[in-house]
Amino acid sequence: MLRLAWRLSRGYRLTPWRSPYLRWRIETYWGIHADRVGFTEFWKFVWGHRAELARYLRWAAEQKRASGAGGSLLLAPGEDKI
Repeated sequence: MLRLAWRLSRGYRLTPWRSPYLRWRIETYWGIHADRVGFTEFWKFVWGHRAELARYLRWAAEQKRASGAGGSLLLAPGEDKI
């Protein structure tokens, strides 16, 4: 589960609120435009939706295990395999 969170924040691990992928995901889930997601909005979202985020990370980790070694399903758009 933590492994997936690490992969999703690739390139923005110290500042995940600047990640275009994570901002896009918040936009599609929460409805706030991605350009408006900053430090405060990001952490407010993470804290307010922590149970759903944990459930998503568990589900995604299960999907990756089920898909075998490929796992390309979980890559951000434009991201190469690790």
